Amino acid sequence: MTELAARADTSVGAALLQRAVELKPTVRSFQDEIEAEQRIPQALVQELKSAGFYRMLVPSKLGGLQVDLLTFLRAVELMAEADASTGWNLANNAVQQVIALSLPDAGVDEILKSSANGPDVIIAGTAVAGGGTASRVEGGYKVTGRWRFGSGCRESQWMLANFDAGPEQIIRFFVPSTETTVIETWDMTGMRGTGSHDWSVVDQFVPDRRTIAERGRLLTNQWSRWPGTLYSMPVHTLIGPHHSSIATGIARSGIDALAELAGAKVPRGRSGLLREQPLVQDSVARAEAILSAGQALRRQVLRDIWETVEAGVPVAQEQLARSRIAASYAVDAARQAMDLVYRAGGTTSNQRMHQLARTWRDLQVVGQAASVAPE
Repeated sequence: MTELAARADTSVGAALLQRAVELKPTVRSFQDEIEAEQRIPQALVQELKSAGFYRMLVPSKLGGLQVDLLTFLRAVELMAEADASTGWNLANNAVQQVIALSLPDAGVDEILKSSANGPDVIIAGTAVAGGGTASRVEGGYKVTGRWRFGSGCRESQWMLANFDAGPEQIIRFFVPSTETTVIETWDMTGMRGTGSHDWSVVDQFVPDRRTIAERGRLLTNQWSRWPGTLYSMPVHTLIGPHHSSIATGIARSGIDALAELAGAKVPRGRSGLLREQPLVQDSVARAEAILSAGQALRRQVLRDIWETVEAGVPVAQEQLARSRIAASYAVDAARQAMDLVYRAGGTTSNQRMHQLARTWRDLQVVGQAASVAPE
């Protein structure tokens, strides 16, 4: 049995997924507040922390769960079924915790071990969007800049960004959220609860222990020194699939919303329930098939890469390409499925606070993310 298969059966991974299922009604109950306040409420943050959702990919030696990749993606997907913004922020936080493992040991200890939150620390920001400048000073850098897409900034303890350090190098860095300024710019039709505002620092000192040097602009796997197959996986088996799982979770929520509506709604001019209409039955069936196909391809491709890494064999370029294809295809499948059920819901789908409207809006925003673009 591979490590992936074995870990999926462990009490840690199984318990996490069970808690995800059990927490879905609680997360769903916060949806209106999350959208209105553009953040995950502190009460829900505490529930999610207690259940382990802020330590999913943190190494076990640091007190984390260190679940396998497919377990992580399924947990994120389940959370997105309940609330897309919550799933998004949890997915981003987990990836940014993994990036923090690239720091020198002192930086890892400061952020993931020694702080008041320990392995449940919340990290917002992004590793890929530039926007900063810096000057070298003794022991670190003085950084000034403004960055976009600070998903989760309102509930975070740390922010992640980067600045140019030369024509062939960038520096990624972490700074306490309390030392940043949030600029409220996130005014989107969907995914409003992510609170992905701009944020800035001015002449902020960043010590070397909280910096990661990269050659070029691409994120590389500098966290592979940590033991376990998870930390030896190629970067783009984590980044891309994590947002893809948000999309498939949203689509599942949309299908479920139509099924609930169809069991109660009698369309105007009809005598029977919506679920009795052949067109609606066909839409649900096709949506299920399309969504399942996208999920299955993603799962198959990532399992294949996991087993390759676990065996100590270099991952082929073709496998990496398939990882990107699988993530993008799953998002396309989710959007196709969502379009089918949205149309089948009739005018109810246009009611702003109905779950069909909410999921459709959220999925349009997720589907535009660069991390899941086909190119």
